[in-house]
Amino acid sequence: MKMIRAIVRPETADNVTEGLAESGYYSMTKMPVFGRGKQKGLTVGNTHYDELPKTLIIIVVDDKSVDEVIKIIQYKAYTGSEGDGKIFISPVEQVRTVRTGSNEL
Repeated sequence: MKMIRAIVRPETADNVTEGLAESGYYSMTKMPVFGRGKQKGLTVGNTHYDELPKTLIIIVVDDKSVDEVIKIIQYKAYTGSEGDGKIFISPVEQVRTVRTGSNEL
């Protein structure tokens, strides 16, 4: 299993989660976050915004589903502008259910 963490623009986050749900990926976590990438923030006039609002979407999927999920995220989050986001993929070694303590893998 893999954990996919996607940091996307807030205005594209609903498109991403809807696209994932339409493809059968319902279980995910979505939260507002702040950060900056290579552009080191944004300057508008005399004001510099060091950290910009983003949305973090976390989803855990089977190894065979990783490429499909990444394609959905890239397609739905794409604007063509700097700051569209990043996708991080990590292995998941163990999953436990809080209520029962059962191992999900």
